[in-house]
Amino acid sequence: MNLVIQGLEIANYDLRELAKLAGADQIERITGEAFRLKNANRREHIPEYCAEAELDFAFVEETARLGDFGLIAMDMDSTLLAIESIDEIADMQGIKQQVAEITQRTMRGEIVFAESLRQRTALLAGLDQRALHEVYEKRVRLNPGAEKMLQRMKSAGLKTMVISGGFTFFTDRIKADLGFDYTAANSLEILDGKLTGKVLGEIIGAGGKAVALEKARNELGLRREQVIAIGDGANDIRMMEEAGVSIAYHAKPIVQEKATYAINHVGLDGVLNLFI
Repeated sequence: MNLVIQGLEIANYDLRELAKLAGADQIERITGEAFRLKNANRREHIPEYCAEAELDFAFVEETARLGDFGLIAMDMDSTLLAIESIDEIADMQGIKQQVAEITQRTMRGEIVFAESLRQRTALLAGLDQRALHEVYEKRVRLNPGAEKMLQRMKSAGLKTMVISGGFTFFTDRIKADLGFDYTAANSLEILDGKLTGKVLGEIIGAGGKAVALEKARNELGLRREQVIAIGDGANDIRMMEEAGVSIAYHAKPIVQEKATYAINHVGLDGVLNLFI
């Protein structure tokens, strides 16, 4: 078993102490922000030590390789992107704080996603669709390491997918700009150039995300163990359960509790360091 340690700043002292705690016999540098402690054992004090030292940790089988997987699927807002797109749209309407509060309650699992999306979308009624273009052009930012992660995933032969409880306006453009193979999201109703405040069709929430991932997985003829899923909010949990490896990225506590691994201190390229 390997123990992968990642962090923005990793002291040699911490590596040595963690190696002792885990009974590891070798410290291998992966990058300046990541090290692999080889032949490590799971020990109860390691999570506590890493939390105090602001380090990410993951116990990974020595044989785990990126090429063993065939698909990586990820949430869009606050996972692939460093923003919540619907909150930024709401800012154009002057109601960002009101919508953001509903978003946060949803991510913590306090509100059912479908109802939450209806509430937030209704508040956008009357907004000119040009605001969507402005948000995409001026406010959309990728989380650190996203492009590097996607490039390496593609080079290793994995298909890529973004699954969002947000809107197709953004996922369609992200698919074109970043070369995603699959996308799934909700459709906004727009009439006469303005948002009506309604979502078209069945809402893609927690269950819809899981179904979308399962559909792509089956189309590719992959087993569950050949899929990686990344998310940050409660409505990502069912999607993540459809994958053999689930990663909570800077996620809410409820997501971290259920994920295979959690990344809290480094960027999305930290996913790459988990596998040989």
